[in-house]
Amino acid sequence: MKKRIYMIFLALPILAAAADKSPDESFYKDAAQGGLAEVEQGKLAQEKGQSQAVKDFGAMMIKDHSAANAKLKAIADRKGLELPTSPSVGQSTTKTKLSMLSGDTFDKSYIKGMVEDHKDDIKAFEKEAHEGQDPDAKAFAAATLPTLKAHLKKIESIASAAGISAN
Repeated sequence: MKKRIYMIFLALPILAAAADKSPDESFYKDAAQGGLAEVEQGKLAQEKGQSQAVKDFGAMMIKDHSAANAKLKAIADRKGLELPTSPSVGQSTTKTKLSMLSGDTFDKSYIKGMVEDHKDDIKAFEKEAHEGQDPDAKAFAAATLPTLKAHLKKIESIASAAGISAN
Protein backbone atom coordinates (compact mmCIF):
# COMPACT_ATOMS: atom_id res chain seq x y z
CA MET A 1 0.00 0.00 0.00
CA LYS A 2 2.80 2.44 0.89
CA LYS A 3 4.52 1.66 -2.39
CA ARG A 4 1.34 2.40 -4.35
CA ILE A 5 0.85 5.75 -2.59
CA TYR A 6 4.49 6.63 -3.20
CA MET A 7 4.07 5.84 -6.92
CA ILE A 8 1.02 8.10 -7.08
CA PHE A 9 3.02 10.98 -5.56
CA LEU A 10 5.78 10.39 -8.08
CA ALA A 11 3.26 10.56 -10.93
CA LEU A 12 1.56 13.76 -9.76
CA PRO A 13 4.10 16.18 -11.30
CA ILE A 14 3.78 14.37 -14.63
CA LEU A 15 -0.01 14.49 -14.48
CA ALA A 16 0.06 18.15 -13.46
CA ALA A 17 2.36 19.01 -16.37
CA ALA A 18 0.02 17.26 -18.80
CA ALA A 19 -2.96 19.08 -17.30
CA ASP A 20 -1.14 22.43 -17.68
CA LYS A 21 -1.18 22.08 -21.46
CA SER A 22 -3.65 24.76 -22.46
CA PRO A 23 -5.94 24.66 -25.49
CA ASP A 24 -3.82 27.52 -26.84
CA GLU A 25 -0.65 25.41 -26.60
CA SER A 26 -2.47 22.61 -28.41
CA PHE A 27 -3.48 25.11 -31.09
CA TYR A 28 0.15 26.20 -31.53
CA LYS A 29 1.27 22.57 -31.86
CA ASP A 30 -1.53 21.58 -34.25
CA ALA A 31 -1.09 24.71 -36.37
CA ALA A 32 2.65 24.09 -36.66
CA GLN A 33 2.21 20.45 -37.64
CA GLY A 34 -0.57 21.29 -40.08
CA GLY A 35 1.45 24.04 -41.71
CA LEU A 36 4.44 21.76 -42.13
CA ALA A 37 2.21 19.05 -43.63
CA GLU A 38 0.68 21.52 -46.12
CA VAL A 39 4.16 22.55 -47.28
CA GLU A 40 5.33 18.94 -47.69
CA GLN A 41 2.19 17.95 -49.57
CA GLY A 42 2.46 21.10 -51.68
CA LYS A 43 5.92 19.97 -52.77
CA LEU A 44 4.47 16.60 -53.72
CA ALA A 45 1.74 18.33 -55.72
CA GLN A 46 4.35 20.25 -57.67
CA GLU A 47 6.33 17.08 -58.36
CA LYS A 48 3.55 14.58 -59.00
CA GLY A 49 0.52 16.64 -60.00
CA GLN A 50 -0.85 15.93 -63.43
CA SER A 51 -2.86 19.11 -63.87
CA GLN A 52 -1.35 22.58 -63.84
CA ALA A 53 -4.05 23.64 -61.37
CA VAL A 54 -2.83 21.06 -58.82
CA LYS A 55 0.79 22.08 -59.39
CA ASP A 56 -0.10 25.75 -58.95
CA PHE A 57 -2.13 25.04 -55.82
CA GLY A 58 0.85 23.11 -54.42
CA ALA A 59 3.07 26.13 -55.06
CA MET A 60 0.57 28.34 -53.25
CA MET A 61 0.56 25.93 -50.28
CA ILE A 62 4.35 26.10 -50.06
CA LYS A 63 4.42 29.90 -50.24
CA ASP A 64 1.48 30.71 -47.96
CA HIS A 65 2.01 28.02 -45.34
CA SER A 66 5.77 28.68 -45.15
CA ALA A 67 4.96 32.34 -44.42
CA ALA A 68 2.37 31.37 -41.79
CA ASN A 69 4.81 28.86 -40.26
CA ALA A 70 7.44 31.59 -39.93
CA LYS A 71 4.96 33.93 -38.20
CA LEU A 72 3.87 31.15 -35.85
CA LYS A 73 7.48 30.29 -35.02
CA ALA A 74 8.25 33.94 -34.24
CA ILE A 75 5.31 34.07 -31.82
CA ALA A 76 6.30 30.78 -30.20
CA ASP A 77 9.93 31.91 -29.86
CA ARG A 78 8.83 35.11 -28.07
CA LYS A 79 6.77 32.99 -25.68
CA GLY A 80 9.46 30.37 -25.14
CA LEU A 81 7.28 27.64 -26.68
CA GLU A 82 8.88 24.83 -28.60
CA LEU A 83 6.94 23.93 -31.73
CA PRO A 84 7.05 20.57 -33.51
CA THR A 85 9.48 20.46 -36.41
CA SER A 86 7.62 17.81 -38.38
CA PRO A 87 4.04 16.91 -39.21
CA SER A 88 2.08 14.49 -37.02
CA VAL A 89 2.29 10.76 -37.60
CA GLY A 90 -1.12 10.82 -39.32
CA GLN A 91 -0.07 13.67 -41.58
CA SER A 92 3.17 11.88 -42.44
CA THR A 93 1.19 8.75 -43.28
CA THR A 94 -1.03 10.78 -45.61
CA LYS A 95 2.05 12.17 -47.36
CA THR A 96 3.48 8.66 -47.75
CA LYS A 97 0.22 7.41 -49.26
CA LEU A 98 0.10 10.38 -51.64
CA SER A 99 3.70 9.81 -52.68
CA MET A 100 2.78 6.35 -53.94
CA LEU A 101 0.15 7.75 -56.31
CA SER A 102 0.60 9.34 -59.71
CA GLY A 103 -1.30 11.05 -62.48
CA ASP A 104 -5.03 11.57 -62.18
CA THR A 105 -5.21 9.34 -59.09
CA PHE A 106 -2.73 11.60 -57.31
CA ASP A 107 -4.61 14.74 -58.34
CA LYS A 108 -7.97 13.44 -57.12
CA SER A 109 -6.57 12.26 -53.80
CA TYR A 110 -4.63 15.47 -53.23
CA ILE A 111 -7.62 17.65 -54.09
CA LYS A 112 -9.98 15.73 -51.80
CA GLY A 113 -7.43 15.81 -48.99
CA MET A 114 -6.85 19.56 -49.35
CA VAL A 115 -10.60 20.27 -49.26
CA GLU A 116 -10.96 18.23 -46.08
CA ASP A 117 -7.80 19.65 -44.47
CA HIS A 118 -8.80 23.24 -45.12
CA LYS A 119 -12.32 22.72 -43.79
CA ASP A 120 -10.84 21.25 -40.60
CA ASP A 121 -8.23 24.03 -40.37
CA ILE A 122 -10.86 26.73 -40.74
CA LYS A 123 -12.92 25.23 -37.90
CA ALA A 124 -9.85 25.05 -35.62
CA PHE A 125 -8.70 28.57 -36.47
CA GLU A 126 -12.19 30.02 -36.02
CA LYS A 127 -12.44 28.32 -32.63
CA GLU A 128 -9.09 29.72 -31.54
CA ALA A 129 -9.88 33.19 -32.88
CA HIS A 130 -13.15 33.29 -30.89
CA GLU A 131 -12.46 31.15 -27.82
CA GLY A 132 -8.69 31.22 -27.28
CA GLN A 133 -7.20 32.72 -24.14
CA ASP A 134 -3.78 33.64 -25.53
CA PRO A 135 -4.09 37.00 -27.35
CA ASP A 136 -1.21 36.15 -29.70
CA ALA A 137 -2.73 32.78 -30.67
CA LYS A 138 -6.11 34.45 -31.20
CA ALA A 139 -4.57 37.18 -33.35
CA PHE A 140 -2.57 34.66 -35.40
CA ALA A 141 -5.67 32.53 -35.96
CA ALA A 142 -7.79 35.54 -36.96
CA ALA A 143 -5.10 36.87 -39.30
CA THR A 144 -4.59 33.48 -40.96
CA LEU A 145 -8.29 32.69 -41.49
CA PRO A 146 -8.75 34.76 -44.68
CA THR A 147 -5.86 32.87 -46.32
CA LEU A 148 -7.27 29.49 -45.27
CA LYS A 149 -10.70 30.45 -46.60
CA ALA A 150 -9.15 31.57 -49.89
CA HIS A 151 -7.33 28.23 -50.11
CA LEU A 152 -10.58 26.34 -49.54
CA LYS A 153 -12.39 28.39 -52.16
CA LYS A 154 -9.57 27.77 -54.66
CA ILE A 155 -9.31 24.01 -54.06
CA GLU A 156 -13.10 23.64 -54.23
CA SER A 157 -12.99 25.45 -57.57
CA ILE A 158 -10.25 23.10 -58.78
CA ALA A 159 -12.32 20.12 -57.58
CA SER A 160 -15.40 21.38 -59.38
CA ALA A 161 -13.51 21.99 -62.63
CA ALA A 162 -12.06 18.48 -62.44
CA GLY A 163 -15.48 16.93 -61.74
CA ILE A 164 -14.44 15.84 -58.26
CA SER A 165 -16.98 15.82 -55.47
CA ALA A 166 -15.50 17.95 -52.70
CA ASN A 167 -17.91 16.79 -50.00
